[in-house]
Amino acid sequence: MAEAHQAVAFQFTVTPEGVDFRLSREVLKHIYLSGIRSWKKRLIRIKNGIIRGVYPGSPTSWLVVVMATVGSSYYNLDISMGLVYYIQRWLPEGRPSRTPHTRTLFSMAIFSTGVWMMGIFFFRQTLKLLLSYHGWMFEMHGQTSHLTRVWAVCVRLLSSRRPMLYSFQTSLPKLPVPSVPATVHRYLESVEHLLDDEQYYRMETLAKEFEEKTAPRLQKYLVLKSWWATNYVSDWWEEYVYLRGRNPLMVNSNYYVTDLVLVKNTDVQAARLGNVVHAMIMYRRKLDREEIKPVMALGLVPMCSWQMERMFNTTRIPGKDTDVLQHLPDSRHVAVYHKGRFFKVWLYEGSRLLKPRDLEMQFQRILDDPSPPQPGEERLAALTAGGRVEWAQARQAFFGSGKNKAALDAIERAAFFVALDEESHHYDPEDEASLSLYGKALLHGNCYNRWFDKSFTLISFKNGQIGLNTEHAWADAPIIGHLWEFVLGTDSFHLGYTETGHCLGKPNPVLPPPQRLEWDIPEQCQAVIESSYQVAKALADDVELYCFQFLPFGKGLIKKCRTSPDAFVQIALQLAHFRDRGRFCLTYEASMTRMFREGRTETVRSCTRESTAFVRAMMQGHHPNEDLQRLFRKAAEKHQNLYRLAMTGAGIDRHLFCLYVVSKYLGVESPFLAEVLSEPWRLSTSQIAQFQIRMFDPNKYPRHLAAGGGFGPVADDGYGVSYMIAGEDTIFFHVSSKFSSSETNAQRFGNQIRQALLDIANLFQVPKADG
Repeated sequence: MAEAHQAVAFQFTVTPEGVDFRLSREVLKHIYLSGIRSWKKRLIRIKNGIIRGVYPGSPTSWLVVVMATVGSSYYNLDISMGLVYYIQRWLPEGRPSRTPHTRTLFSMAIFSTGVWMMGIFFFRQTLKLLLSYHGWMFEMHGQTSHLTRVWAVCVRLLSSRRPMLYSFQTSLPKLPVPSVPATVHRYLESVEHLLDDEQYYRMETLAKEFEEKTAPRLQKYLVLKSWWATNYVSDWWEEYVYLRGRNPLMVNSNYYVTDLVLVKNTDVQAARLGNVVHAMIMYRRKLDREEIKPVMALGLVPMCSWQMERMFNTTRIPGKDTDVLQHLPDSRHVAVYHKGRFFKVWLYEGSRLLKPRDLEMQFQRILDDPSPPQPGEERLAALTAGGRVEWAQARQAFFGSGKNKAALDAIERAAFFVALDEESHHYDPEDEASLSLYGKALLHGNCYNRWFDKSFTLISFKNGQIGLNTEHAWADAPIIGHLWEFVLGTDSFHLGYTETGHCLGKPNPVLPPPQRLEWDIPEQCQAVIESSYQVAKALADDVELYCFQFLPFGKGLIKKCRTSPDAFVQIALQLAHFRDRGRFCLTYEASMTRMFREGRTETVRSCTRESTAFVRAMMQGHHPNEDLQRLFRKAAEKHQNLYRLAMTGAGIDRHLFCLYVVSKYLGVESPFLAEVLSEPWRLSTSQIAQFQIRMFDPNKYPRHLAAGGGFGPVADDGYGVSYMIAGEDTIFFHVSSKFSSSETNAQRFGNQIRQALLDIANLFQVPKADG
């Protein structure tokens, strides 16, 4: 094993003749290569930091400015307007500026560098100003204004040089703080149709009192924070919404991501893992070197890449009051769970990344290992699935020293966690229940075969199918989706398999086998593990998950209705929910704010007055299609406008959330904020991003579709709905609820969604001519 080899690399024995040194040349070679790799990474980061730091300038542009300054002097032109001679006067007389000619060249270089840096600053500030313009988002498709055209040309000119991943970070604008009157007005508008007259009057009174008396003081502090901090929301959102949560992460916070579901590359579990893990480390290497292109809206507007920094080598460490995110600059291994045992698998041999065939051999060694779990080891990961306080106390009491600390460090310092499952799951289009079972396995497994604290757990089923379970605090779903698209594309189209389903190439049999982690878990700790397992099992057993593929149409037909696919689905969800529950409810749809620096998400309150008017008209059943179409388009336009407002920093909920945090810091009681922040989201929805990177042509390979992913319900008596408009002809839905609620039923609601989609589509169907 790697550690064992390093432990005996340097040995000595004290003898009467002196000290006898024994060195292992092979292991010293690996240590040397490892050091070389670390120094290479440091040098690459330094180089990238310099190149990124001067973007949109470049070292070449600096040389051009210097040559222009020096060249102009040969034609008796002083483009510095006397500044070169002024700098020259202040240079010391000694070396290296002994001669006048040297002093002149040196002062020209200083002047040129100053001009160059001022130019970079000017271009960055200009680009930041241009990126603060969001008028393009509110223009109708095909009706671009002259202002937006000029803006687009300017942005393209200033960002034409090939950017690195983080090149635009300092050019992104800060998230603006909305005005209190605007936020209060939009809030009241979002709830007016959900409350009766008496309830609305009471809420309006609270809102006006808040706006006039409490809010001005809170807003001043928030504006001050927006000037000082990079983003006035993200740090508080991460801390108070995620890290201070004391409930289990499993189901309540973590979410899952599925594999390609209509094609299969191999049935060999270890082989699939070999390719996928290799692809993930290739992605991490690109991430470290900033070789990944920034995500660009319209191919023009950069999205913030800050969340990608903590994708690998990150673990959520439990605390009694709040958790912390531990992120390491590097990790050379993954932690693996199989049949109740934990292993450490090295990803490198010296400085060389292991090839897929070598990784397959290592995972196969774990699958073939017959050793039983140690006492308390099998269900150890249930600690990460239970309450956070219990896990923090157990971690402090039983994992602070000795074997347990070393083994826990191996897991928490791993690049990511790998779960080798003994079950087989996949999606069979002939068996609809198979997709729901697959999703349930990814969401919580058996409650002790996932390490829910890791940034993500890679799950491998016995039949070669894979998936992810992802911790939510460090980033949002589009970030892990970017990695996942790269991995699936690389696995399918670049790495490949042999005819027998194994990874290409030949393994290196002399590689040391995976290291078995050693534990010494006392009975008191085993009792805590069992208690956490029972909490987690009760939570998992209460989750009803209904996943299905909607085949009648996809975004192809929706676009013919001249509306956005997202608005179409959201309005269908409102119709389905009203049919299912007989009333409307506050609806949460996640929208990103990554056009701003360190932006995360904002809420789109998609249950609007316009969408409820359309639903009521549909339920009445006697309105002509023309009227229903008009109401639908009005609802769709409203939804699209709310989505744009959320993306451009004019949302409601993050502003109110931050005002609430400030009120708590100041000890100010606000009945309005307390009521707003306690309102339940009985319908929580999210659309899954796809095709962020073009690893393959989806038109050429239409069956290479992942089914997206899902999450648990936010409210005990509510639904969680995740959907992916996967192509021109299909949509995947993941609907969750709780069995303990007598008011909800995930499958029933899923069927209502199906019918609602069909009913709305029928409004826009043109009857075929006879014959």
